[in-house]
Amino acid sequence: MSGRGVFPSEAHWRSLALFNVFRLLAAMALFFSISWRVWLTRSGDSYDAFIALALTDVTLSVLFAIGIHQRRPAFQLQLSVQAVTDIAFLVVLMHLLGGIKSGLGILLLPYLAAAGLISRGRMTLFHAAVASLALLGEQVVQLWLGQAGTDEFFVPALLCTACFAVAWLAHRLAGFASESEALAHARGVDLENLGQLNARILQDVSDGVIVVDAHGQLRQFNAQAQRLIDAPLVAGQALGALPVLAKALKIWRADPAAPTPLLQLEGAYKTLRPRFVPLGPDPQGSVLVYLEDMDRLRREAQQLKLAALGRLTANLAHEIRNPLGAISHAGQLLREEAGDNLLMQKLTRIIGDNSRRLERMVKDVLELNRRDRVDMRPIMLEPWLTAFVDEFSQSEQIRTPIVVVCPDKAEIRFDPGHLHQVLWNLLRNGWRYCSKRPDSLIVSVASNDGRWQLNVDNDGPPVARDALTQLFEPFFTTESKGTGLGLYIAREICAANAARLEYVSQPAEAGVRFRIVFGMNDGQETP
Repeated sequence: MSGRGVFPSEAHWRSLALFNVFRLLAAMALFFSISWRVWLTRSGDSYDAFIALALTDVTLSVLFAIGIHQRRPAFQLQLSVQAVTDIAFLVVLMHLLGGIKSGLGILLLPYLAAAGLISRGRMTLFHAAVASLALLGEQVVQLWLGQAGTDEFFVPALLCTACFAVAWLAHRLAGFASESEALAHARGVDLENLGQLNARILQDVSDGVIVVDAHGQLRQFNAQAQRLIDAPLVAGQALGALPVLAKALKIWRADPAAPTPLLQLEGAYKTLRPRFVPLGPDPQGSVLVYLEDMDRLRREAQQLKLAALGRLTANLAHEIRNPLGAISHAGQLLREEAGDNLLMQKLTRIIGDNSRRLERMVKDVLELNRRDRVDMRPIMLEPWLTAFVDEFSQSEQIRTPIVVVCPDKAEIRFDPGHLHQVLWNLLRNGWRYCSKRPDSLIVSVASNDGRWQLNVDNDGPPVARDALTQLFEPFFTTESKGTGLGLYIAREICAANAARLEYVSQPAEAGVRFRIVFGMNDGQETP
């Protein structure tokens, strides 16, 4: 017997309560069906005894109900007392109605079976022994009163045998029930653990996961799908709210073997690759949709390529720097010797411009290998940004005021040197493309979901749609003189400081916005 037999569960007590209700209803049914017979065939004393017996059994049933409700006394004791009470009630009733010949002895069997099943096999044979002794005792009393002969013990013996047979059967069934209960409990624990594991995997998987039923309604989705789609998702929502995905699903259901096109989300400017998996044999039924972020895959592929080329570029940059310095120095000497020769001046100017361009490119390449040297410190953004904007305006010789909007309590953790480098790049790009009027370049800080966000806005033209997927890739630039490493290095520096640099799509008239979201790993920056 398991520990649940020693310490009965709620199921045991509920079974005992139902058994008590059954015995109460059975006693009342016997009382109403037999009372008329007793009243007609027995004396007044017998009828009074029958009434007293019925009332006693009803009263005991009420007392048993109170004990079951209070869980006192112990479960096994209450069950045994109820079983013995039922046996005594039926045997006394048999005695009042003529003994074994009344046929009421057969009613002992369902009581013994119910008691045995409730006790899960414990005390079952004891109850059968008590019932057998009571039956034999009743027959002896009938023999002593002269109402039965010595040859009439065959029927009581059969009843006693039936009591033990029912008790043994109840014992076996109780064993099977206990094993089934233990197996069901173990399977329930396994299913619960499996459900928790599946939910954890569903939430932590890098792809977006959506379950769509046959009627085109969302049934389940993970947080990654919500982030990739960048739109509110609600269970039971019609897939028509996501027309691009609904169209792709319709095409797939028409021909599951056809190649699935990439999804271009309008609002989020993201490219997703859907993969549809039917949850049954019919593709028209429920479908599991995987959404892969193609931008993330491109970034991961780019990271692998850069990791392989990292050491090579660093060594090449060091090797290039020495002859580049010699070229720059020679160009300066040639300029001094050029005098009034316009051709020589033009050629030396070309040498100087390209030397500085190569120097800047070498510097950017070397920065790729220094982004992991992070010294994160607490920074109060309001005074830091004010000092930084003043320095930037003086260095870049900007006379137009740059607007700074920042709460006094805004505090982040970031490497000050890295933050200086990132913002310098963003402001320089913003100033290059803006209209250079007052309020055309704005730096603002706000809180969202417990994280501080820094926005750099300018009123210049938005980034071309076909360039968005390559905006943060290394060596991608729209300028003939650019290195294409500025935004890439800025994003890598932000990632090393537990932040995220992103381009925020806006209407054309709203200009361009780059955003830094701080505290993406630890969430310490809470306003």
